[in-house]
Amino acid sequence: MIRLAVGVAALAMPAAAAAQDTASENPDTCLCNVGRPDLREIVVTGAGSLQLPKGDAVQGVALVGGLDPGLGARIENRLRDEAGLVQFRRSDGRSAHPTSQGVTLRGLGGNASARALVTLDGVPQADPFGGWVAWSAYDAIHLGGILVTRGGGSGADGPGALAGTIGLYSKMTDGVTASAAYGSRDSFDASASAGGELGNGQVAIDGRYSRGDGFVPVVADQRGAVDRAAPYEQGGLGVRLRFDTGPDSRIEASVRGFSDRRDRGTDFTTSTVDGIDASLRYLHEPADGLQWLALGYVQLRDFDTGFASVAANRNSVAPALFQQVPATGLGARVELRPAFGGANPLRIGADWRRTVGRTEEDYFFTGLNPGRHRSAGGSSDTVGAFAEWTSGSEDDGLLWTLSGRVDHWWIGTGYRHEYNFGGSTITDARFAARQGWEGSGRAGVRWTAGDVALRAAAYRGWRLPTLNELYRPFRVGADATAANEALAPERLWGGEIGADWRRGGTKLSVTLFANRLDNAIANVTLGTGPGSFPGVGFVAAGASYSQRQNLDAIDSKGIEVSAEQRAGPLTLRATYAFTDARVAASGAAAALDGKRPAQIAKHGASLSLRTGEAGPFGGFATLRYIGRQNEDDLGLQPLGDALTVDAGLSLRLTQGLRIEARGENVFDALVPAALSSAGILERATPRTLWVGVRAAY
Repeated sequence: MIRLAVGVAALAMPAAAAAQDTASENPDTCLCNVGRPDLREIVVTGAGSLQLPKGDAVQGVALVGGLDPGLGARIENRLRDEAGLVQFRRSDGRSAHPTSQGVTLRGLGGNASARALVTLDGVPQADPFGGWVAWSAYDAIHLGGILVTRGGGSGADGPGALAGTIGLYSKMTDGVTASAAYGSRDSFDASASAGGELGNGQVAIDGRYSRGDGFVPVVADQRGAVDRAAPYEQGGLGVRLRFDTGPDSRIEASVRGFSDRRDRGTDFTTSTVDGIDASLRYLHEPADGLQWLALGYVQLRDFDTGFASVAANRNSVAPALFQQVPATGLGARVELRPAFGGANPLRIGADWRRTVGRTEEDYFFTGLNPGRHRSAGGSSDTVGAFAEWTSGSEDDGLLWTLSGRVDHWWIGTGYRHEYNFGGSTITDARFAARQGWEGSGRAGVRWTAGDVALRAAAYRGWRLPTLNELYRPFRVGADATAANEALAPERLWGGEIGADWRRGGTKLSVTLFANRLDNAIANVTLGTGPGSFPGVGFVAAGASYSQRQNLDAIDSKGIEVSAEQRAGPLTLRATYAFTDARVAASGAAAALDGKRPAQIAKHGASLSLRTGEAGPFGGFATLRYIGRQNEDDLGLQPLGDALTVDAGLSLRLTQGLRIEARGENVFDALVPAALSSAGILERATPRTLWVGVRAAY
């Protein structure tokens, strides 16, 4: 590990030596944050809130920059630089199954639904049916930065921030930027953004297209005749408009669509995701008066996927399940910020979100012909009101914040209808509607004296089960997991204390945290095939049968450390997270008691060295480590640790033109991504090299 760390520095040093020393970094290419980041270093428009959240200074916060699309770079991989932030699978959006891309922090794992609230310009981004995140949908967006707030309780953006909030902020393009790259395995990636004035406003158009032949997911010594490369093809296009309606008011509109095609490396495993999102907001932001906004948005998703049954010798494959999952998400939000002595410390507002969706499934195949069909689905609604008061200055003296929200939720009448092709009914079930109340909030303080800041926060959050968890069964190879229409909401209590130190170009941040997630939803192993099981049908010999259930709790505690050093054009940044997470379980899940949650590693770290782009040369190198973790809830299928290196160099040919070379997993390390009950190991992205060009005018 030490030799690789030295290698990381050596890869970027030649570029650093040639780079020009400048007084300030390019705000779109620096990784700049430890503790409370300087939010002035990114240009944010269409933020969806009247200001970036000042109250988040009482928690661990990181600002991820350098997000200009191009050369195959992916947002979900850049987020892996934040130790402790994990997606359910180690694979990225080119090879992972779309439903496995939920995101969480601080060890609050258990299944693939996101336990961190992801927003784009203030609009919730979780899939309306499944709660996972379609990361490929954001690669076409010109982002100014991503603000990662660790810890729950921030209710101003809506419920669901159990592990934290990941805020994506778009940037209105001024001019034209474009990139094109060619990579390993006949991969191609192209992106473009164009923007400028339109009447008394601005318009920006962003687009991206990428494709590749992919790699064989199964490791080499376990492959059979059915295993092949898993290709992908993805694209997106978005239009954003901003018009001033007065000296202190504006209207912002956004429409974007995306399409994602990929499979899992065998026949009958193709997945497709198509989506359209639209939002409209009005903002009134006087310097010393009542500020307010109104927002409405819609999400449309159409998700199709197939699952295959592979023979033990991997020389034959048959279809096991085909699913089509259409879903719709709707939402609205109103926020007011009254003025007090020229400041706006108070935020009050209300929001509403509705999700509707269903799963249509063909299964019980004979050859290529399905024998049965299942239709299941429902709806959910959440209406909430919130208030937050933040007083003081984060730069010097005392800052404190107090917030709370109350939500009323409904789970509408659900259903599951199963029948044989030919007419006979197997199941015709109706699930009674449910409703309830939940509260959440945060109290925190930050005291700054000179270079040092001390902070503490306590919080409560909650999350409603997704329609996917309630109604959609799924398979991973021969293993099957049933849904559970009786799931209760998850509830989290947590707290943290931390210290930040900053002097000149040096930053250091340390946070200690403790969380308890009651009613944690997890996939609980209940049996082994062969046999027929409720909600999934037949399970083959040796394969596992699981069901989503509420555990008693997940207890998680740990420490997060980040450090940064700037020297001229160079920025060296390191992050480390230690997470001790344990399950508390009884009843049918008693075998899980005391075990680590699935897919949660105890250790995670990253080390990156970057240069600015002011000079003719630029470069970066990043070392990432993810510790050993368990594939399954019982801890019987361990996934080994992994250490990877990414690196890149660029050369400026003219003021607006650069050529670049970049490598992912440069040393081709094995990154275990999934392990079946039969012992079949899948890997994440192997070594991938890119060369290309970027232009800006």
